Amino acid sequence: MRSNLPLNALRAFESSARHLNFTHAALELNVTQAAVSQQVRMLEERLGTILFKRLPRGLSMTDEGCALLPVLSDAFGRIEAVLKKFEGGHFREVLSVGVVGTFALGWLMPRLKLFQESHPIVELRLFTHNNKVDPAAEGLDFAIRFGEGTWPTTQNVALLEAPLAVLCAPEIARRIKVPGDLVNETLLRSYRNDEWNIWFAAAGLEPWMLSGPIIDSSRLMVEVAIQGDGVALAPPAMFTREIQSGLLVRTFDIEIKTGGYWLTWLKSRQMSVAMKLFHDWVIEQAEAA
Repeated sequence: MRSNLPLNALRAFESSARHLNFTHAALELNVTQAAVSQQVRMLEERLGTILFKRLPRGLSMTDEGCALLPVLSDAFGRIEAVLKKFEGGHFREVLSVGVVGTFALGWLMPRLKLFQESHPIVELRLFTHNNKVDPAAEGLDFAIRFGEGTWPTTQNVALLEAPLAVLCAPEIARRIKVPGDLVNETLLRSYRNDEWNIWFAAAGLEPWMLSGPIIDSSRLMVEVAIQGDGVALAPPAMFTREIQSGLLVRTFDIEIKTGGYWLTWLKSRQMSVAMKLFHDWVIEQAEAA
């Protein structure tokens, strides 16, 4: 008999328990206060126990009611989450992706329309980060990040190599003829403090003390360079539009490899339909780039 408990009665109890008031529950469920009270009383009769103490003002739950509420709240929450996927008459699955900002603006955003047109069932939610990301704490399905792919708690698939090169504004580029001329310029630095020294070695230069500002985003660093306030060491592949438009100049062919962009997801995360679609699409796009 208990396996056939009426859904309306369970819903009436859950709403009343949250509000501790039949009237407020009635407003939420769009029924009368008498209907809610009747549904709850019917549930109590079917269960053979009292769920509420009726007070002059409002309600107080019994121990039995306290035990039932979290189970029902979780169940109704799960049902609501699934039903939301069908809003508008079409099934949609939410996919949360954290993306390092440089990759998001320089590579992913120009291609996203293709993904959305090909996979309308996926409601994509993008969150940018500066390469410091915790997929578990942030509830992310995927994180796209820069590095060597050695993060121990995630599955890591290489997307793109991202060699670094010297990028600057045209007015600075006109006065830089050879690598050694950089000694007279403000060199913008990232939080990876060995990048310029690696580039100096590749250029056959002895390193020197740097005093340029440290900026934790290649995108922001390049914006500073475009303004003529310094020289950036950043991946040209992420700034194709700026280079093609003449806002930015790559001054030398010398480049260094300090990492690449990776698609990552928690090892403990079971891949959903939306995850599989995005996984396959982004890898296909990266291979074609």
